[in-house]
Order: sequence, then structure tokens, then C-alpha cells
Amino acid sequence: MLTREENELLVRVGQATPMGALLREYWMPAARSESLLADGAPLRVRILGENLVAFRATDGRVGLFDEGCPHRCTSLALARNEDNALTCIFHGWKIDVSGKVVEVPSEPPERRAEFAAKVRVRHYPVREAGGAVWVYLGRNQQPPRFFDFEFTALPASQVACSKAILHCNWLQAIETTIDSSHLGVLHASWLNLGNNGNAIASANNGPHYDYLMAPYGFREAALRELPDGSVYQRIREVVAPFYSFVPAHSERPQLMICAVPIDDQWTSLWYWEYDRTRPLAGQFLFSRANADNWDNTAARLGAPEQVWNQDRKALKEGHWTGMPSLTFEDFVVAEAPGPIADRTREYLGSSDSTPIRFRRMMLNAARAFARGEPPLGQSEPVDYRKIRAVALRAPRELDWRAVDPMQPPQSLPMGPG
Repeated sequence: MLTREENELLVRVGQATPMGALLREYWMPAARSESLLADGAPLRVRILGENLVAFRATDGRVGLFDEGCPHRCTSLALARNEDNALTCIFHGWKIDVSGKVVEVPSEPPERRAEFAAKVRVRHYPVREAGGAVWVYLGRNQQPPRFFDFEFTALPASQVACSKAILHCNWLQAIETTIDSSHLGVLHASWLNLGNNGNAIASANNGPHYDYLMAPYGFREAALRELPDGSVYQRIREVVAPFYSFVPAHSERPQLMICAVPIDDQWTSLWYWEYDRTRPLAGQFLFSRANADNWDNTAARLGAPEQVWNQDRKALKEGHWTGMPSLTFEDFVVAEAPGPIADRTREYLGSSDSTPIRFRRMMLNAARAFARGEPPLGQSEPVDYRKIRAVALRAPRELDWRAVDPMQPPQSLPMGPG
């Protein structure tokens, strides 16, 4: 378990906190590209407790500012979006997509230009890739290297980007995604539907864990010995500060999940499902939940007061959780401890070794950054395009460390063994 002080250090993400200062030094997704239309309505965005507004200008560029107009702090989500600028509806102040104030009609004509030149607008560097707009909120004039993961360079037809808004701290959300031991329990009813061999995870719910540390975080191997002597190897990549590449079989689309703090008590849980070789087709395992609202796939989740709309009748009829989708199962267990889990009350075992490792990694990273050291993962060159998770059923003698995720060996048949 953690001490109360350690838990507080991990979960608090405001500007004046050690973890908040560290997280601001990384690129993070802010909005889905499809949510921003040229000259369309600006979008309110809240990240790390800061209220921002994103918009797509007339020429297609994206701007991201503080939400409050620099004049009297009226929300720029109300602004007119035209002529490559936002114009505040209160006094007509106009801010172009680069963050420069270009018109202040509330001032006398003879001093407007001089006055406008003095106004500073907090705007942030953005990148658009992988179906999302990414932002850097840090203090450096030169942003760090962008996370150019392999899906960020794929055609739009090969990438599906969605997110869920969860009422829980970011750590609860990411710990759900990096916990391999729950796979054959929490998701048993879905995995046993024959999703390309995933049911073999249920054959051993107590995997052995092994790790390789990396400049960007670590590689995790969840190794399940199967009755026939083979080993089900699920090799995950965890990239600081909140990115998790989920092991997938070669015939399935790949999956990356990240948990971006909205504030201390709310999280945007982002999903990227992508196929490196062909367009995605049909319903996707991780995108199907509430697919009509990809800006919040948890919109129909329900609240604790309704026990998250759990279907108890389905439980009696054989469904393990009574939840309508695999993703809802993850959402529920992330929210269930409350907005901020009290980790001083936990009783942890060997199955929790990955969350424990992640917590220690981020505690050390926040403390090191507060001492003036570089953010974790930014002091050495990293080829993010080669970070990939993989799952395969392998002979016992195959050492998982020898598996190249870019060219994994042929998997044994994915039957139950």
C-alpha cells in the first residue's frame, strides 16, 4: 500500500503540484479532430484543472487558448469563429489562430493597434495526428519531441480514436488498463465469445510477471502457463506518463489507451484502435460501447447511485458482470473506489506488481523533476514508432525478451490448450 502522502503526490495534478508540473511536460491528446469543424463552434477542453478552448480556423489550422477572453474572462467557447480567429461576443475582441490579439473595438481608434500589441493570450502548441489534436502545456518554449507513435502516421481509415469521460482520478483509470490479471475474470463473459483466442487468458488468472525497464517507461510480460505446456505471453508497453499499449494478436487491430487527467477527480480515457495494413471495418471490440458518441463512450454508463445500471438479471442468467460491454466493465471498476481511491487501505499481491511498478516509477519521476532533473523519457532518444505490444502463444522455451514486437514469431494456435 501507499502512504497518504505518496497517494496525494500521485493524484494531485494542479499547476502547483509536483505531479501536475511533471505531466505538463508531455504531449497529450486534447480533442478528437472530428470534433472541430472549420469555422465551427469552439470546443471547451479541460486538462489538468485548466479550462481551455479549441477551435478549427477557416483555413483548417487548430488554435488552443485559455477559455477566458483576456479582456474580461468571458468564455471564448461563446466566441464567433470566422476569418481564422475567435471574436469574443462581449466586446468584440478578436484573437487570431496564432494567439495574437488583432482587434480591440472597445478601445479608442487611435490606440487600438498599440493596445492590442500589449495583450498577451495564453495559447499552446498543438499537433494534429492519429485523429486527435495534441497539446503541450509545459513551461518550455521548445516543446519536447512529439509522441509519433506508429498510429499517428496511418491513414484516417486505419485509425479509430475515441474517449470516455470517467469520474475518477487519472491513476485509477490507467491502473485498470495496465492490470493484466483481471483479463480472464472481469472480462470473462466477453473473452469467452471467441474473440480470436483471447479466451485462453481465462485458463490461468494468476500470470507470472516480468519486466524490462526502458528510457520511456517499461515493457511488461504477463506470462500464463497453459495445460499443454505452452505459455501465453502478453507483452505490454507502458510509456510515461500515461500511455499503455495493450497486447493484441496479430490478426486483430492494435490498441493504445491513455488516461489524461481532466482534474483531480475526472479523467479522459482515450482509445486508439488501429490496423497497420488495412482499413478498419465493422464493430471494434473497444470502440463499440456507445459508438454514437465517440467524444464520450461512457455517456450511458450510469452513476454510483444506480450502481452503474448493472443488469442483475443478466448475472443470474450467466453473465459475469451484468455490464453491456467490455469497456463498461473497465469504466465501472475505475470509478467504483470513488473519485480518488484511498490506497492506504489496499492489500496488494503479486498480481498487482505492474500497478506497483508504475506508481513507483511516477513517484520517482515527479520527485526527480522537482529536483530539476529532466522529465522521465526525455533525456534519451526514443523511437516511439517502434513501440508496439504483442500477444502470442509460445513454446515454453521461447524467452519473451527475445520477442521482437515489430516482427514477432508465429504464434501457436490460440485454442484453449
